[in-house]
Amino acid sequence: MRIAARMLASGPELVEVDGDLLAPLPLPPGSPADFPSAVRRLGALGEWPAPGRSRWEAAAGTPFGPPVRPNVIIGIGLNFLPHAADLRAAPTELPTLFFKGAHTIIGPGDVIPLPGLSQRVTAEAELGLVIGRRMYQVDAADALDYVAGGCCVLDQTAEDILQKDSRLLTLAKNFPGFFAFGPEVVSLDELAATPAGLRDMRVSTYLNGVCERTATVADMRFGPAELLAFISQVMPLECGDIVSTGTPGAVVLAPGDVVECRVSGLRTLTNVVGPRAL
Repeated sequence: MRIAARMLASGPELVEVDGDLLAPLPLPPGSPADFPSAVRRLGALGEWPAPGRSRWEAAAGTPFGPPVRPNVIIGIGLNFLPHAADLRAAPTELPTLFFKGAHTIIGPGDVIPLPGLSQRVTAEAELGLVIGRRMYQVDAADALDYVAGGCCVLDQTAEDILQKDSRLLTLAKNFPGFFAFGPEVVSLDELAATPAGLRDMRVSTYLNGVCERTATVADMRFGPAELLAFISQVMPLECGDIVSTGTPGAVVLAPGDVVECRVSGLRTLTNVVGPRAL
């Protein structure tokens, strides 16, 4: 199952996507368009009923927005071993976590703004995990059962601010437009059933059509299940929340750049870079 949020004049509409086609979800008229409400009505993402054949239409030219609206976004720092080596950072005993606010969210195709306070903004392609039901104090063996699906993420950082003081990690991550994701969420069972499987899923950061950094989930210091279990020991995660699992490497952004997140089994996320604020 693959879902996205089609942007209409009346607001976002959750749709299923299949190749070049899309169809509205089989929800009663007037139902809330948010992901948690759809889960309450339709059950787990992988179990949602398919729309009727007559409802499918061409997806070409359709503007898509963020497929879910998370209440909590948690990012993971230096989780890919090659990226940590690039930065000469020693592997940590526990995952490095940071929070991002809802004001950082933008969707596919939206402009990434460059803040005037930073002269060196980077973008990092990541695999995002969308939580499908409330999880709290869950073991790693069961953690993936709480995941609805995966999505592409571009996580931005004001790197020069972070370099001045590593304690400013959350501040450097929280300018408006610093969390792009979409255009779809793909159910975890579908991703796991691909020839690559979860461990061999490739995450790649592209800049202006060139692959700058790439690695697989197997290169993570802490795998998806470990990360979710670790976080859930401290705080509950709710349906629609996102855990972004780390990057194979960042690229420095300049006005006019086109940056992409490419993840095996997912539609590419593409965003453009806007002018720097004065």
